Amino acid sequence: MSSRRAVVTGASSGIGAATVRRLRNDGWDVVAVARRADRLDALAAETGATPFVADVTVEADVEALRVFLAESGPVHTLINNAGGAKGIESVETASVEDWAWMFEVNVIGVKRVTSALLPLLRLGATESGGADIVTVTSIAGHVAYIGGGGYNAAKFAAHALMEVLRLELSGEPIRVIEVAPGLVHTEEFSLVRFGGDAAKAAAVYDGVEAPLTAVDVADVIVDAVEKPAHVNQDLIVLKPVAQAAPHLLARGPLRSAGA
Repeated sequence: MSSRRAVVTGASSGIGAATVRRLRNDGWDVVAVARRADRLDALAAETGATPFVADVTVEADVEALRVFLAESGPVHTLINNAGGAKGIESVETASVEDWAWMFEVNVIGVKRVTSALLPLLRLGATESGGADIVTVTSIAGHVAYIGGGGYNAAKFAAHALMEVLRLELSGEPIRVIEVAPGLVHTEEFSLVRFGGDAAKAAAVYDGVEAPLTAVDVADVIVDAVEKPAHVNQDLIVLKPVAQAAPHLLARGPLRSAGA
């Protein structure tokens, strides 16, 4: 496994950082990509991953990443994890700027990085017999909900992007895997969504018994890319037991009926 190299975007926190840790624990060579150099350096010191500072919404940054990877070895797995949500306003009242940001990071950023790295993934597949493109979307990309607005739209688009890419790569030894988590308790997702309002961010998880953690999602991602090369998990949906749907969370202890 140590001969395989993965690229993880959005690696400075949450699911991305947890995925870097899990891959490194399993012996992968990992390039951790994110905007925040200080956090990447700390993660690199902890795990031995290679840090690369880049913003997936900036073309020049992604091109620099491509050049670095092309000069430093093959790529076997790309994990498109960079993403996020802003706001819970209605379609009518939401900020166009927030929507534009969500599409840039969740959709255009995924397209930009995937396009740049596909030739390198093909080389990796030729060398090792297979390669992977994993994109972390959300159940918000499969089921709409009030307050979802731009995030629903962006994640539905990311889901469609993966569906089309899988068709386009038919016949090549490259797996296209979509991982769509439900409620995941990370340090930043809800904080960003609510514009830094810590009280509102914390309220999302109030009373929810055992929401998913970043480690839970990382375990699923790494399990998928470590499956035998002929096994492709097209779409993996994971939610905490307390979440029946994006808009339906059980708050309070989980109990059997009649208990």
